[in-house]
Amino acid sequence: MNNINWKVRFKNPQFIIQLLVSIFGPILAYAGITAQDITSWAILFDLLIAAVSNPYVLVTIAVALYNAVIDPTTKGLSDSKQALNYTKPREDDK
Repeated sequence: MNNINWKVRFKNPQFIIQLLVSIFGPILAYAGITAQDITSWAILFDLLIAAVSNPYVLVTIAVALYNAVIDPTTKGLSDSKQALNYTKPREDDK
């Protein structure tokens, strides 16, 4: 995955939110809880340990991360040549 412009992606808050939802969404759904149910660090750590111990949750997270990272507008697994040259997220004029 050397053909993904990671530096620019991590400058985009939308991408970071996609990653967080891709990780925590499957964990919360599998546990049957909401973010409001996590009221202490102990609950959070127990939840993360349970998730890492469960192959189903790990596969679900992997699929969600794949969907968040892959650009469906390009062929294959890489960013376009144009996107690889960006130094910051592109701002389209409306």
